[in-house]
Amino acid sequence: MNADQLAAAPLWYVVFLLSTTCHEAAHALAAKIGGDDTAALGGQVTLNPVPHIQREPFGMVLVPLLSLALGGVMFGWASAPYDPRWRQRYPHRAAWMAAAGPAANFILVLIAAAAIHIGIGMGAFEMPVSPNFTALVNPLGGEWTEGLGTALSILFSLNLLLGAFNLLPVPPLDGATVIGLFMSEEQALRAWAFLHQPQFGMIGLLLAWYVFGEIFYPIFHTAIGLLYPSAAWVVS
Repeated sequence: MNADQLAAAPLWYVVFLLSTTCHEAAHALAAKIGGDDTAALGGQVTLNPVPHIQREPFGMVLVPLLSLALGGVMFGWASAPYDPRWRQRYPHRAAWMAAAGPAANFILVLIAAAAIHIGIGMGAFEMPVSPNFTALVNPLGGEWTEGLGTALSILFSLNLLLGAFNLLPVPPLDGATVIGLFMSEEQALRAWAFLHQPQFGMIGLLLAWYVFGEIFYPIFHTAIGLLYPSAAWVVS
């Protein structure tokens, strides 16, 4: 980890906690709306990160810090419990529950984009010459705008990554359940039973990492084009 990454580590972690907490709270809320109170009774329908950290301390604390130190990008996981009998009875509701997590991430992307444009309108930021994951704006007002610009850049980029990654249709990611929305309930049950066999979990993660490395750059480049539609970018 270089000096710049070390300085940005607190911002990374705050944004990571917000992003992951919103993702899991969305799962829990969608399940509650769909008739499963398991996560709600466990205190997961909340934007307070503490219950989520208590449920997954390894994925919410240790792995994010190690991933930032070793790879320069913070990554980790959390989880929301559900009743397997409810999922078996209502496979389409379970698919909506799975979709709610990535949807929360994409909403945060839109919030970050709106905040970036507000900042540009107020003269705090300007469009950068060459945007990257942690620098989607050029700050104009000193240290506070530099910190805010970095936080908003990470909020945009990290949630784009989390939302897209979780929609890959391989176990144990949300996409392996979301695909049930495009099937009959009987087909969704069969697909879920097949894809969520224990031996497929590690294979699915390895496949997701391999594939995602190839597809995230065009997703990110497209998102930057939508953020700044009037500009031609060379994304670094």
